[in-house]
Amino acid sequence: MTCLSSLAALGYRARVQVPGWLDDTRTSYDTVAVSYAEVLRDALAREPFQRGILALFAELVRAQGNGPVADIGCGPGRITAHLHRIGLDAFGVDLSPGMIDVARRDHPGLRFEVGSMTGLDIADGSLTGILAWFSLIHVPDDEVPTALAEFHRVLRPGGVVLLGFHCGDGSRLKTEGYGGHPMNVYVHHRRPDRVAAWLAAAGFTVEAELVHHPAPDIEGAFVFAHR
Repeated sequence: MTCLSSLAALGYRARVQVPGWLDDTRTSYDTVAVSYAEVLRDALAREPFQRGILALFAELVRAQGNGPVADIGCGPGRITAHLHRIGLDAFGVDLSPGMIDVARRDHPGLRFEVGSMTGLDIADGSLTGILAWFSLIHVPDDEVPTALAEFHRVLRPGGVVLLGFHCGDGSRLKTEGYGGHPMNVYVHHRRPDRVAAWLAAAGFTVEAELVHHPAPDIEGAFVFAHR
């Protein structure tokens, strides 16, 4: 999680309208998929707060009777696999075919599909939970309501949504990452109250806003809501 207090020093820019952002995101994560999986393979084991947040999400889903849970923007499937280990019927969706290939390789017993959060190939009201774990960070502001409307559509009444994202203000262009491979994606940092307002506008009831400080000048945010 990266939300540095000195955004200007890291080249953050005000621009949030990114032409071709879906194609850029897909290509970038296809390029880094294998390296990304290696870099983050054991990251969750070192993050007790993140595991606790995911455990709370699982408890809220079970309180709604269990049912399918979608990890939207699942990357190489590490969080999907964790949700499965703690008892959820979880599957993953990611924009990047390269990421889905790695997820299927590393977690052959689980279901992974290529798809976009702005147009999910999931039936109305069919899910009990949605997790978007640092996957909205590349979605421009004007496209976030579209993604959240899709989340609302595919969740059943009472269904739980958990959003994790970089906390702060501003956007920066990421041109390299995960093993030094080239990337071309904007990373958007947002405040929890702003994300909560978007969720409310999409028809969700917001239940909690949390900010995590894993290191000095670093913040991640999490918002829980239900349909």
